[in-house]
Amino acid sequence: MRHFLLSTAVAALALAAPAHAQSDAERTAAAALEAAPVWDGHNDVPIQLRGRFGNRINEFDFTDTLDTAVNGRSAMHSDLVRLRQGKVGAQWWSVYVSASLPEPEAVQATMEQIDVTKRLIARYPNDLQLALTADDVEEAMAAGRIASLMGMEGGHSIGSSLAVLRQMYDLGARYMTLTHGKTLSWADSATDAPKHDGLNAFGMDVVREMNRIGMLVDLSHVSEAAMHDALDAARAPVIFSHSGARAVTGHLRNVPDSVLSRLPANGGIVMVVALPWFITEDLRQHAANRSAERARLEALYSGLPDTVEAQLAKWDAENRPPVSTISDMADHIDHIRDLAGIDAIGIGGDYDGMPTGPIGMEDVTGYPALFVELAKRGYSQEDLEKIASRNMMRVMRDAEAYAESAATMAPIEYPAGEPRDAEG
Repeated sequence: MRHFLLSTAVAALALAAPAHAQSDAERTAAAALEAAPVWDGHNDVPIQLRGRFGNRINEFDFTDTLDTAVNGRSAMHSDLVRLRQGKVGAQWWSVYVSASLPEPEAVQATMEQIDVTKRLIARYPNDLQLALTADDVEEAMAAGRIASLMGMEGGHSIGSSLAVLRQMYDLGARYMTLTHGKTLSWADSATDAPKHDGLNAFGMDVVREMNRIGMLVDLSHVSEAAMHDALDAARAPVIFSHSGARAVTGHLRNVPDSVLSRLPANGGIVMVVALPWFITEDLRQHAANRSAERARLEALYSGLPDTVEAQLAKWDAENRPPVSTISDMADHIDHIRDLAGIDAIGIGGDYDGMPTGPIGMEDVTGYPALFVELAKRGYSQEDLEKIASRNMMRVMRDAEAYAESAATMAPIEYPAGEPRDAEG
């Protein structure tokens, strides 16, 4: 905690220091974030409201959530004070619900998450503003409020129904991640056994219908084959709301070079995640080694769980996990720039959906420190403005323009209640 407070204070002081005391990199970062505040691709506050408070938020104070470290939970990563410190001007709030829920229950739970998110936004009209369009985002930023958009995380939230998809759009959802951690009846997840070699015919229609209505297609969490299928079907830019580059860290949640190389033609962006196990290869390897050690101990000491835990604690003491740093996150940005170009980069922290961010970016206050690091690496103010929010703004405007051009297209229809099988 002392390290966290120190790193947060250092980052804040660096950007608040008098101009003559700042380095060139600090001045460049500060100017960029003043002109184009961060538009973050993914924040899990809504599921924290569900998990911690059962969506009872009438007495919840979002101004400062540092006192939420109770019952074994660490404090939340986000609140109004810290979002301001982090120079966040627009936020995609994830209305995620568990992919383990039966689909009809997931649909209901997603609607409940949309409800609690809208209620949270409405409680703070001086700080938050619901945004449904790119113009709304621009208006909120100009007024000094944090533009608040909603994205669904996983196609289980629509219950395999294009009708439900359209209704979720009408309720305010403006992106959908095609899968979460489980493969669906129409789309393969990156972290589950594949069934379709990507998307089946219905999955391709999901992408087409999302394009038609102006909902952004989010490809974080989907398999590499599903990424390619979605790009084949897409007529508007896609996003990866919170992913890294697989060539830098080999986690399957990250974007492979085969997909990055296609992004310029599509116009899409990767909103680079801050989750340490996705951005730091040594940490990913450490986690895999620890899992292997647990499996080994459980095989050796079957029926002796206390012995397993004691031996694993000894292993932990002898094998301290590597640290994840801001530099690691910047390495992913460098790789995406080198392969797909500066126009293909955004920021998608995944705060309140992970244990912690990297050192110096443990919570949402850390974004300015990342931009200082990028400026030190030679990114110009124009580059940083694109990464912070201008690329995301361009993507949303392009998606809206395609939807407007498709206004005369009829909705894609399937017989009501008919299951979507492997043939679509």
